[in-house]
Amino acid sequence: MNASQTNDSVLAESHGPTLVLTLNRPDKRNALETAMYIQMESHIDAALDNPDIANIVLRGAGDFFCSGGDLRSLETRAALSMAEREALIQRLHDLVLKLKFCPKPVIAAIEGGAAGAGASLAFAADLIVAAQGSYISLAYVKAGLVPDGGGSVFLATNLPHQLAAEIALFGGRLPVERFAQAGVVNHIVAPGKALETALELGAQLAEGARASQTAILQLLDGPVREVFERQLEREKQLMAIALGGAEAAEGIAAFKAKRAPRFPRPD
Repeated sequence: MNASQTNDSVLAESHGPTLVLTLNRPDKRNALETAMYIQMESHIDAALDNPDIANIVLRGAGDFFCSGGDLRSLETRAALSMAEREALIQRLHDLVLKLKFCPKPVIAAIEGGAAGAGASLAFAADLIVAAQGSYISLAYVKAGLVPDGGGSVFLATNLPHQLAAEIALFGGRLPVERFAQAGVVNHIVAPGKALETALELGAQLAEGARASQTAILQLLDGPVREVFERQLEREKQLMAIALGGAEAAEGIAAFKAKRAPRFPRPD
């Protein structure tokens, strides 16, 4: 499997038995756009059809994993109909489902930070490697929005309620060390070493019993799959509603103007 062209927004390159998928918009901190979802799904499907690929590593180009969706594009989405907004959110959810329930192990390698939908992509991985000093953030509330991409279900099922509420209600940047303490991040490494460590884990997995690994992932995913899929539907509906609301309009306007939002109060 060869590397993609450098102008692609998602690069795919084989490192022995590991396929490395690189979010390739470093000038925008690898912010997500719809075309990237389609590219990633295509690369994952190709990896699943290739018996030489044992596992997948997801990373970001440059010094940042992924900053999530671009709020400027969300402003355009706010003008769409409810059905159109839901359809666009579903494209993200299709990718998250493919990552979350991938029959081959997925490893996220975080440098710098993972924010918004970028955090959801990392949470969808089976293993997470993160560089010291990096962070994870779900700051939707700061723009008058709600988590999508499975963000809420990852928080609710993997963290104590109070920690999940702190992350979602305040939208702050929590250091990856705190997620490691909670058991969500597997390895904390020196800056610049996340990919190297992820590839080492991939090589170890590739030497193991691959069919057994697939069966284990099916067992681990089984109890949560139905809950996960139902929650994605709730997220899609509530995010589509939020995108068309006054709070999101103010949050996005404040982001563009680089000022603190002044959210309207209910009547």
